[in-house]
Amino acid sequence: MSSLAGLALHCARFIDGINLHLLAQRLIGRATCRLQEGAFLAHCARIRNALGDSDQIVIGPYSHIRGELMILGHGGRISIGEWCYVGVGTRIWSGASIQIGNRVLISHSVNIFDNLSHPIKASERHEQARQIFSTGHPRMVFLDDRPIKISDDAWIGAGAMVMRGVTIGEGGIVAAGAVVTKDVPAYAIVAGNPATVVRELSPDER
Repeated sequence: MSSLAGLALHCARFIDGINLHLLAQRLIGRATCRLQEGAFLAHCARIRNALGDSDQIVIGPYSHIRGELMILGHGGRISIGEWCYVGVGTRIWSGASIQIGNRVLISHSVNIFDNLSHPIKASERHEQARQIFSTGHPRMVFLDDRPIKISDDAWIGAGAMVMRGVTIGEGGIVAAGAVVTKDVPAYAIVAGNPATVVRELSPDER
């Protein structure tokens, strides 16, 4: 690679990494996240920390984030290991705990929610919405939060949805568009709605 091409690549990465949303939040004193060595937030990434504790969103070394990470006002924690990728349009929302291991690839437009997002009862949904619109995410709300764990070397395809309480085993693969409502075994491929095991990876594919 020529020195000019190298400079162009460096400049493009620098511009891509200017996240004005993050800078503005930190400038006004809002909680955001903790970035470890080499972690990268693209300009399109969004960190939304309604809980108000930056230590509750941790992005591990050399991980690359282009989607949205959000913890809710009543609780939540997101931890992402090293060398992970979170694609454009992906939303990871936590009210309990979402633990993502190392070398996990999460494609674009994936939804990972460890909660229901809204209460079941209509009057409670309305009250939650009123609070969000007026004062922010409520500190007291029941969303049936259940932790999610995505183990090392997993791959989640575009447009998939991972529901609360799910564990994706080491090396597990979720096909594009799948809706994961149950645990995914290690080194298994799941697809469909609800997602079911299509096949297991052979030893030479692991």
